[in-house]
Amino acid sequence: MKKIVTVIGARPQFVKAAVLSRIILEMNQIEEVIIHTGQHFDNNMSDVFFTEMQIPKAKYNLAINNLTHGAMTGQMLEKVEEVLIIEKPDALVIYGDTNSTLAGALAAKKLNIKVIHIEAGLRSFNLKMPEEVNRILTDRISDLLICPTDTALNNLKKEGFDNLSIKVEKHGDIMKDAVDFYSKKSSIKSSIIKNLGLKKDAFVLTTIHRQENTNDEIKLREIFSALDEINKKNQVIFPLHPRTKRVLENFKINSDITFIDPIGYFDMLELLKSCSMVITDSGGLQKEAYFCKKNCIVVREETEWLELVEYNFAEIVGTSQEKIISAFNHYSVSKTDFNKTLFGKDVGKKIYESIYNLITD
Repeated sequence: MKKIVTVIGARPQFVKAAVLSRIILEMNQIEEVIIHTGQHFDNNMSDVFFTEMQIPKAKYNLAINNLTHGAMTGQMLEKVEEVLIIEKPDALVIYGDTNSTLAGALAAKKLNIKVIHIEAGLRSFNLKMPEEVNRILTDRISDLLICPTDTALNNLKKEGFDNLSIKVEKHGDIMKDAVDFYSKKSSIKSSIIKNLGLKKDAFVLTTIHRQENTNDEIKLREIFSALDEINKKNQVIFPLHPRTKRVLENFKINSDITFIDPIGYFDMLELLKSCSMVITDSGGLQKEAYFCKKNCIVVREETEWLELVEYNFAEIVGTSQEKIISAFNHYSVSKTDFNKTLFGKDVGKKIYESIYNLITD
């Protein structure tokens, strides 16, 4: 039986991996070995996802976290390499744009193991974002690039990937499969709406975690000033990322919004389905908002998901208090038609077939 090693380490990767891992188990043609780098490591950011989504237990947990980008990526590279030498897989699968993604790709490539990058071709065109650096480098050394959108595909064409011996395919966004499959389960399993005493369409769901926002005190104060203003009209619910929590404490930023501990996927789905709109700097949450038919205010200067902005499902506002509140007011009264289908269908099965074809050629 052919073997793949999957490297994951952060919440969005757990969500994507859950879809593909389920298909791999059903097909019973490929052995999958999972490495959890430990990038997101506590129960609410990691274990709960494996339990709820029934992701196969990681055979290796590297427990690498709370380090600088260089130290984290370096240690992951070293440890993933050790595992690959033991496991001798036919290919390595990686998702997205984290340090875990880049470390996995580098380790495999240096051992002449095929690299498969799911969610390839995305670009923010902002090299100050560590994620952008990870994306570009990972794409360049992969053997199979699986793109979620035409925009991603065109980005690679512009960068000359047509001239490289790298397979490039577009199948859609695997996160859509996750929302469709687990949404039925979350409505039964999650009680977060009742526990928090929330009413449908009467609160705004928010997350802020990217370092270009959290490392800049001026930007962060501007964002939270806007959230406090919005909170006077609509309660703001904020599942608080551990790093964001530390930064708020360090900057002594206080807020009247409702902070809750990090939550599992089922709880997040129920908050998404019940909120009035989403305010975030997360790439994954932008799409999940769309899949749950909610508008999204993007607290960044750019987004990888240009289709969401093009069709008015999302608005980019940067960190300006005025622009955040203006977008909130706009989406509070406007009606968006969410009938347009973006990001494909049955994506996991298509990706599985591409992986199987690559390692059995």
